[in-house]
Amino acid sequence: MSVTRALLTPLLTTGSPKPLITHYDEATGARIELSRATVANWAAKTANWLVDELDVEPGTPVAVSLPAHWQTAGILLGAWWCGAHVTEDSAGAEAAFVPASAPGTGEGARTVAAVGLDPLGASATNLPDGVVDYASEVRVHGDDFTPLAPIPGSTPALKLSAVDEVVAAARQRAAELGIDKNARVLSTLEWDLPEGVIDGLLAVLAAEGSLVQITNPDAGTLDKRRSDERTTVELGTGG
Repeated sequence: MSVTRALLTPLLTTGSPKPLITHYDEATGARIELSRATVANWAAKTANWLVDELDVEPGTPVAVSLPAHWQTAGILLGAWWCGAHVTEDSAGAEAAFVPASAPGTGEGARTVAAVGLDPLGASATNLPDGVVDYASEVRVHGDDFTPLAPIPGSTPALKLSAVDEVVAAARQRAAELGIDKNARVLSTLEWDLPEGVIDGLLAVLAAEGSLVQITNPDAGTLDKRRSDERTTVELGTGG
């Protein structure tokens, strides 16, 4: 069973009215809410693109060098859904997902996909030759994904950890961080691999909680975010 199926599928059957991810970018003032179904749709589109266009199979290395962002969540979950091995090293990777502002960081990958990190998922423009726009590529793919074969728990998933190890780590960290299914988690953590993404994203999913992710945090707005979003757990804020 893939990381995504283990952690995301239970969320799709509970029917919670809470958004799964609420993302703020304090540098631009942007705020967006994504339901569980919307996150799953982006993950499915990503997985379908990786399999249909790039022939990604379980264990295939895929580099993800992106900040904490709702699009990053869709990419990570999509990569894991089809069994990809998420790494930071683009050299030799089948695909590298990089910020559109720094497309050169994907050098060495067979395919470099630039991610615009736009609040509404708009396409990136003015990309150099040989770099594809992630949003444009995945948008035409299906909102549902079915792996061609089961993903073994021993499949490499996140740097040196296999699928079963990543899922177990996410569940353990959820308990250690005090995240449960009623938790509304305010986080300013970056999703560094592997610890940041386990604490800042996967632990929240494992506990069936919901995430308020703040990019470019501003100490002057944190109290308002806490109040407006009614958060109950904090990660990386010092609060």
